[in-house]
Formats: sequence, C-alpha cells, structure tokens
Amino acid sequence: MIGQRVLGQGPVGQAIVGQVEEPLIRWDWIGDHLDDLWERTVQHVQLTVVSLVLGLAIASVLALVIRRWRWTAGPITAMATLLFAIPSIALFAGLIPLLGTGLAVPTVALTTYSLVVLIPFMVASLDSVPMPSVDAAAGMGLTPRQQLLSVELPLALPTLIGGVRIATVTIIGLVTVGGLFDLGGYGNLIDNGLNRDFPTLIVMGVVLSVLFALVADLSLVALGRILSPWRYKATPR
Repeated sequence: MIGQRVLGQGPVGQAIVGQVEEPLIRWDWIGDHLDDLWERTVQHVQLTVVSLVLGLAIASVLALVIRRWRWTAGPITAMATLLFAIPSIALFAGLIPLLGTGLAVPTVALTTYSLVVLIPFMVASLDSVPMPSVDAAAGMGLTPRQQLLSVELPLALPTLIGGVRIATVTIIGLVTVGGLFDLGGYGNLIDNGLNRDFPTLIVMGVVLSVLFALVADLSLVALGRILSPWRYKATPR
C-alpha cells in the first residue's frame, strides 16, 4: 500500500506531498490487531480439527468396509481420488450456493479432500499388523471387535500417524484457500491484504499458516512416539 506524507512546504506555502511505500511488516498494526489474529487462528484450528476428525471417522468406516469386502477397494479409492481431483477453488465456489458462507462449506470440502489420504493409509496400516499377533488374539478368545481395538489398532498406529500427518498439513493449506472466499482462517488475512494492497496482512497469513503446519506436524510426531513407545525403545547392545 502506498501512502502519502507531507514532506515540507513549497516557496508559496503549499504542502509538498510525497509517496511513501508501505513497509513489508507493520509491527504497530500487528500490536493493535492481536485480537483479530487470534480470531483467525481459532477459526483455522477449528476448521482443521473438525475436518480431520470427520475425515478420520468416515475413512475408518470405509477402510473397514474394504477389509471386509476387498472388491470395494477399487470403487472407494476411485471415488475419493475423483473428489480430490476437483480443484479446491472450484469446490469451494460450488458449495457456497448450496451451504452458504458459514463453516459448513470449508468443513465439507476439507473432509472430502482428506479421504484420499486417510483411506489408503488406514487400509495399509491395518494390513501391516503381523498375522501372528492377530492369531494370538483370536486364540485368547477375543472377539473381532476386541482384536481390532486392543491389538490391531495399537500395532497399526505408527503407519496410521504418518497418514494423519499428511492429511493434517494438506487440510491446513486448503483452509487458507477457503479464506479467499471469506470462509475463515488465515486465508482471510491474505485475501484482505491483497484487496487492500497491505503487505503486513499477506505476510502474517502466510507465516502463521506455515507455523501452524509445522507445530501440528511436530505434535503428531510426538503423539506417535507417546502412543507407540515400543517402536522407539533403544535396542540393547
């Protein structure tokens, strides 16, 4: 944004106005708008968490369907891939007339996009469980549900966490795209910065999105270590 500033007075007392280029970051503006930045952060986190949880719930059901009926893997994967192939801007724009401009639009879109990552990882993680462990659980008299919850899911967690990390970072990036339609999150900062030619908003939107993605990814790595301590146990010499 280019501002005007009075640089002095001419020989007849007229003000001399010069053009002053807007700095890349206005720290004073950031200090005065911390509440706005926090609001966008809450929106971004909310959209990411809700979409990821819904994606995990749907992908879990579809992964169990694939394990039960293997022939469904092709159609389910193809449908998820087809939905993922829809350009994000086109999907957001197409959902707005149907769902309005609330949180429903980005939630539906982001949940849809997460499935193409989560479904294959869930199937692969469950398939990676050693059969002797499953057979031992069955020999102990555990029901299929008990085997899934007590044996298969814990052993599948390391692989599953990898898929969740990819899906989370993907969702965080796509939330930013949704903000260009005034749907919340850091994308709103970028959109407002572009419309107002105000670099500070653009920089804050980009930097905060990247930081959030890094924090989320590192948090999931830590969660994986906590939930799967046996995988990271030091091997005795």
